[in-house]
Amino acid sequence: MPNANEDKPSALSQVQHRAVSELLRVSPVADDLAHRFQEAGFSLALVGGSVRDALLGRLGNDLDFTTEARPEDVLKIVRPWADSVWEVGIAFGTVGIQKDARVGDVVQRFQIEITTYRSEAYDRTSRKPEVSYGDSIEEDLVRRDFTVNAMAVALPEKKFIDPHGGLEDLAERVLRTPGTPEESFSDDPLRMMRAARFAAQLDFEVAPDVVAAMTGMAGRIEIVSAERVRDELNKLILSAYPRKGLALLVESGLAGHVLPELPALRLERDEHHRHKDVYDHTLIVLEQAMALEENGPDLTLRLAALLHDIGKPRTRRFEKDGRVSFHHHEVVGAKMTKKRMTTLKYSNDLIKDVSRLVELHLRFHGYGTGEWTDSAVRRYVRDAGPLLSRLHQLTRSDCTTRNKRKANALSRAYDGLEERIAQLQEQEELDAIRPDLDGNQIMEILGVGPGPVVGQAYKFMLELRLENGPMGHDAAVSALKEWWAGQG
Repeated sequence: MPNANEDKPSALSQVQHRAVSELLRVSPVADDLAHRFQEAGFSLALVGGSVRDALLGRLGNDLDFTTEARPEDVLKIVRPWADSVWEVGIAFGTVGIQKDARVGDVVQRFQIEITTYRSEAYDRTSRKPEVSYGDSIEEDLVRRDFTVNAMAVALPEKKFIDPHGGLEDLAERVLRTPGTPEESFSDDPLRMMRAARFAAQLDFEVAPDVVAAMTGMAGRIEIVSAERVRDELNKLILSAYPRKGLALLVESGLAGHVLPELPALRLERDEHHRHKDVYDHTLIVLEQAMALEENGPDLTLRLAALLHDIGKPRTRRFEKDGRVSFHHHEVVGAKMTKKRMTTLKYSNDLIKDVSRLVELHLRFHGYGTGEWTDSAVRRYVRDAGPLLSRLHQLTRSDCTTRNKRKANALSRAYDGLEERIAQLQEQEELDAIRPDLDGNQIMEILGVGPGPVVGQAYKFMLELRLENGPMGHDAAVSALKEWWAGQG
C-alpha cells in the first residue's frame, strides 16, 4: 500500500499497513464498489473518518467514499448494485447507499455515503454552505476539517494518500487543520464545534493555533443553523469524554453563543473567595450520570445532568448568615431549559422530558432523610412518571460532596426510597395511579353531566388515592358524596 506522496516518506508502520489492508480485505463491499466505478471510468477512495477509524482499529460498517463522478453518475453506477439508495444529501454532492454483503461467513449491512470531490464555503450572510465540485482528491482533502480526516485510500489499488500529515497527527492524538484554522473555520464555522466534538469522541488534544482561531472567531458560529449546531452538540454530549469537549467550548467562548447557560455557572462569590463551583459540579454530575447508564449513552439523562443547575445564577442570594441560597432554582432552571432547547430546535418530547427532570431533580431532598410515607412515595412516582429510572440516576449523580459520611448517608437514604417504591409497587400499580372512581362513575354517582365539576371531583379523588392508597369502591363512593355535600 504505497504512499501517494512520493516526496514524503510514509509514516505508516507495517502494522498499520496490515491493519488497513486487513480491514479493507474483510470489507469486500469496498473493492466491489471500486471496480464498478473503475469500469465506468471513475476513481473511488475510502476517505475521511473511515480511514481515521481504520487506523485507530475502530472501523465499523458506516463507510465514506469520495469520487470525481458527479452525483448523477454515482446514481447510475450504484442503483443496479445497492439494496437501497437515498438522495437526501444530493444537493451537497452525497449519495447514500445500503448494501448487505458477506464478510466471511456472516452477511453484514453496510451504510455507505459517496460524495463528489467538493469544496464548501460560507459567505458572511449565508447559513448554508455553498457547494462547488472539485476535480482531484488532493483538492478535496485540503477542504476537509482536520488532518486526521484528510486521509484517503484509493481503491482498488489501496494506495494511501496523506498530503497533510494526518497520520503523524493521528499518532500524536492531536487535531490540526489542513490549511490555516482561520481559513478552515471561515469556510465552515461549524468546524469549530467539530473540533470540540472530536476531542470528546477521540480523547484528542486540539492544537494551540486551532484553539486560538476558535477563540478569535467564536462569533462566526452565529451564522450556522440551530439544527447543525444541535446535532454537533448531541454528538459531543453522547461521546466518551464530553467533559473535554464542553470545557473547550467554554474556554474558547463558543459556549457563550450556543449554550450560554453553561459558562454562566462559573459563579464567583466575591473577588477574594469562590462559592462552590457550580460549573465544575455540573461536569462531575454529567460524568457520574454516565457511569449509571444501563443501555448505552442516554441523551435525555445527559442533557438533564448538564442543565440541572442552570437556574442557579438567576436565583443566587447572599444570606445574612453568610450562606448562599438558590431557592427554586429547579423551577427557574426547567423554564430556562425549555427555552434553550427550543432555540436549538430539539423535539418537543425531548424538551418536555429534560425540562421535567430538571424540575424534579431536588424533589428527593424535599423529603429529608426520614422515613418515606406511602403518600410521599406515590406522589414521587406519579410526578416522575416514565422518567422515574432517569430521575433515580440524576438524583444519585447530583451528590458530589467530598464528605464521605454525608455521601454515604444520602446514598443510603435513596436506597431506602427505591426499596419503598419496590414494596409499594408489589402492592399497588404505582406506574398508573388513578382514582378509585373514573369520570363516568363520578357523573353517575353525582347525577351531573360533563363539565368542570367532574374534573374537580376527579382531582379530589386522585388526591385521596395518593394519600391513602386503594380505597375500595364503597369507601370511594362515600368519600365522593361527602365531598359533594361540602361543595354547597
